[in-house]
Amino acid sequence: MADGSIRVTLIPGDGIGPECIESTRRIIDATGVGIEWEVCEAGESVFKKGIPSGVPKETIDSIRRTRCVLKGPLGTPVGYGEKSANVTLRKLFETFANVRPVREMPGVPTPYTGRGIDLVVVRENVEDLYAGIEHMQTPGVAQCLKLISRKGSEKVIRLAFELARAEGRKSVACATKSNIMKLTEGTFKRTFEDVAKEYPDVEAWHIIVDNCAHQLVKKPEQFDIIVTTNMNGDILSDLTSALIGGLGFAPSANLGNDVAIFEAVHGTAPKYAGKNVINPTAVLMSGIMMLRYLGKFEAAATIENALLVTLEEGKYRTGDVVGYNSGLAASTTEYTDAIIANFGRTPTTTTLRQYKPLQIPRISSDLVAVRPASRRVVGVDIFVESALLPGEIGPSLEALAEGTALKLKMISNRGTQVYPDKGTMTDCVDHYRCRFIARDPNADISDEDIYALVQRVASQHRWMHIEKLPEFDGAPGFTKAQGED
Repeated sequence: MADGSIRVTLIPGDGIGPECIESTRRIIDATGVGIEWEVCEAGESVFKKGIPSGVPKETIDSIRRTRCVLKGPLGTPVGYGEKSANVTLRKLFETFANVRPVREMPGVPTPYTGRGIDLVVVRENVEDLYAGIEHMQTPGVAQCLKLISRKGSEKVIRLAFELARAEGRKSVACATKSNIMKLTEGTFKRTFEDVAKEYPDVEAWHIIVDNCAHQLVKKPEQFDIIVTTNMNGDILSDLTSALIGGLGFAPSANLGNDVAIFEAVHGTAPKYAGKNVINPTAVLMSGIMMLRYLGKFEAAATIENALLVTLEEGKYRTGDVVGYNSGLAASTTEYTDAIIANFGRTPTTTTLRQYKPLQIPRISSDLVAVRPASRRVVGVDIFVESALLPGEIGPSLEALAEGTALKLKMISNRGTQVYPDKGTMTDCVDHYRCRFIARDPNADISDEDIYALVQRVASQHRWMHIEKLPEFDGAPGFTKAQGED
């Protein structure tokens, strides 16, 4: 802007959100940094107006103008509204990385006090199971599609390495479940290994996500940055916040190439709303992250130092730290005033980190991220709803496939082969994956071949879903069932 101020969209949110946002705004404004706030709505109040997304057009227009958002937590009411307004905002503006730092806070006792925890979880923020593509395959079997793209993985992984450089961190660990989900989580792992070669100054290592959770409880100080897929990151980041005192000290940034959204990890906590008792630190720390994103490093340092001094001295601590009924808890207002009063002071027991501008990677906008030299279709999985037992549906499908380009290879139920019988003890449901492969092992199965087979199957069975079985550069683009040879 002409006067040097910066516009930021401010969304107070629901429950305790307005109190946390008001505290943060007061503290930021007290630095004189020159933010012009555009106050907008989203969340529960918007759902009640009959807007299914929870995000009105006025808010979207503001974000398009400002490209930067500071928001309180948003509620998703039961019985009305649709998807989470939080997730909607992240996805509408392609904020592909969710950055969640945690560090040991002075004056906040935990079982890990003195261990020097200071790590960041960088979570992919758009795809994975959070794509929200779900279907009822049968009346009793639901499906959620787990989408992991090379492009989406590369963006968040590059950002994790750039964050390591910006914050002077030494290592990036990639946490996946690629030992089980070899194509989806495996894509993330393989992308990590490729990108890591371009950052030789940062140690790169992989860890299975369940072991990562184990190690975070056992020895959290070994981690610097953890980059992971969306669902994994959601779970791990909540775990890490518990290590340093809880969600009241857990900020986050949703970063994209064009828009950034800063918010606390915690929810709306409606039982504390309006009582002037809530801890605003997580939102305040999100505001500090926002100031660094905007290049206001001096103002960010002023607030962070004052916050740490306030916590070190221990005179003003909120009820989540000392107990709401202890008689020792500071009000939200008192805590806010104390932080402002400590501007210009430097903490004495807390190690300060030096920050540099973060270079957010910009990946090619080309829709096609991977181009194989060769490809063919070697078969098809047809998903069938049936009350027949495996020994009954198998011979039926074999007979129906006679005379087509494909033959039945196996049938699985919830991922385990049940036909031909291998002596397993699977408790089946009415949802079968029926795998047909080309009779000619060198053939490239055509759509017409698949249509012909599906028509045959449909004459006697209810099918709900088909998946081609591709081969890219000679490697199968599909996995085997448990027990499949």
